[in-house]
Amino acid sequence: MGFFGQLAGNFVFLRGVFRSLRMTTHIAKNPKRIFPDVIAELAEKYADRPALLSEREQLTYRGLYERSNRYSRWALSENLQKDDAVCLLMPNRPEYMAVWVGITRVGGVTALLNTNLVGPSLAHCIDIATPRHIIVAAELIESFLAIRPSLKCAPKIWIHGETAHDFPRIDRAVETFAQAALSAAERRPLTIEDRALYIYTSGTTGMPKAANVNHYRVMLACYGFAGVMGTRASDRMYDCLPMYHTVGGVCATGSLLVQGGSVVLRERFSAREFWDDIVRHDCTLVQYIGELCRYLVNSPPHPNETRHRLRLACGNGLRPDIWDEFKTRFRIPLILEFYAATEGNVMMFNFEGKRGAVGRLPWYVENRFPVALVRFDIETEQPIRNAQGFCIRCEPDEIGEAIGKIVNDPEKPSGRFEGYARKEESERKILRNVFERDDEWFRTGDLMRKDDSGYFYFVDRIGDTFRWKGENVSTTEVTEAINTFPGIEDANIYGVGIPGHEGRAGMAVIVCEKDCDLPALYAHLRDHLPDYARPVFLRIRKHIETTATFKQKKIDLAAQGFDPSRISDRLYFNDWALRAFVPLDKAQYERIKSGQIRL
Repeated sequence: MGFFGQLAGNFVFLRGVFRSLRMTTHIAKNPKRIFPDVIAELAEKYADRPALLSEREQLTYRGLYERSNRYSRWALSENLQKDDAVCLLMPNRPEYMAVWVGITRVGGVTALLNTNLVGPSLAHCIDIATPRHIIVAAELIESFLAIRPSLKCAPKIWIHGETAHDFPRIDRAVETFAQAALSAAERRPLTIEDRALYIYTSGTTGMPKAANVNHYRVMLACYGFAGVMGTRASDRMYDCLPMYHTVGGVCATGSLLVQGGSVVLRERFSAREFWDDIVRHDCTLVQYIGELCRYLVNSPPHPNETRHRLRLACGNGLRPDIWDEFKTRFRIPLILEFYAATEGNVMMFNFEGKRGAVGRLPWYVENRFPVALVRFDIETEQPIRNAQGFCIRCEPDEIGEAIGKIVNDPEKPSGRFEGYARKEESERKILRNVFERDDEWFRTGDLMRKDDSGYFYFVDRIGDTFRWKGENVSTTEVTEAINTFPGIEDANIYGVGIPGHEGRAGMAVIVCEKDCDLPALYAHLRDHLPDYARPVFLRIRKHIETTATFKQKKIDLAAQGFDPSRISDRLYFNDWALRAFVPLDKAQYERIKSGQIRL
């Protein structure tokens, strides 16, 4: 990068940083002002302007506020105490935000459940929140009832919508409560330090963890992203990402609302209808994940793909191989790639649109946003330490684990680490005595490299977890689901790359006592795992090799991929059309590689 290029890049970077800081500096100075208070202010200011829109319903700013007040009074009527949890299992819709805003206004904590989860993983997520109540959308009640007998907790069940089941209807119950502002007697003293949400995230191993999200973090996500995107009242955001995640449910929504803009919600992403939605709703912004962009790039030309008024696409995971095509084919003026984690304190933005980079931290802001890459031992999955016992910083373009310094200082919001619902899970993410005695750093679990210009590039996740269809897949969860099937002796799970697809597809190596009943195994996995976690490929072997310390060997297996010419074992792939595991031969392998068979 030449001198003038660096100068221009620094100007763009600083403009984005200052805009974000301007939007967020007031948060710590008003500790009693939480996001539900902001919703009240917005209702007064923007009244009947549309706030949240979907095919199902629409809420104005006043409507969102009044609807959330009903949920606040419902919570009070159920004697919900401060820090009591309510689980929410509901697809994307405007009502979703009204529910959690109302509950958090009176001190409750809303646990945002992944609507794709089934079986043990869903039960686990409910149990770790220990909820007093659970709100289940009518269309998801069967998934919940299937795991109800295995729950360790016993929440009161509320249905939202029409079903044949005899549970109280919360959508009817809230109609009996007033929609006016809460009185002083109804309000509870809260600050930005109080917990607001549990948002679930998959770690490097094991089941999903419930990340603590306090009101401070909610405010920071809303105002911070409003700053970096430069949102304004004339903007409309297209949001087809799940509202149970931070990006789809807090950043994409809150960043527009705090500036008086509108958010168009879609229940789930559709490549076929994406551009029609964008044009019909006159959207100016879109929130993406990398896989969404790849689906669009791989789709046939659409008449509306360049007839939009999008000024910015904001998201994470857009890979270098499709970056330029996504930008030029769809005429996206600016791509704002970022890196962040729900529970973490490492956040970076690629303001300049540098292809493939997740962001950069120039020397003049490094003290305010302390992030480092440290040398990492893949075998031990731990940072490498020098003779003095301290971690070693990576050289330019050297791959290491990204870590962020933990600083619980209101003036340095990027340094906070709120942890998880379970203390022991929080401890595993803290690295101590890193560069000096008694310092603490948050472990992202991600491998990155940084170039000479300070740009960071994502390399891979540490451990066994891999991403598929925009979700983290825990190999431990998949292994446990497979091993509960009768006749399975052992299983080894890992991810394999597929040309033209983001992330890695799950592959399961299994050892069976005798011939495996594949139709029954398919049905078993359908009942115990969400669709993105079910193995795409199946490999049947007589035994699974382990290391001297009894760790399953994965590297050689993963290197062989799903290529029948390199594998002598029986191979199968998950045919979504036939809903079965079918034999994988050379012809099908080539069709999958070429994209003729869509996964």
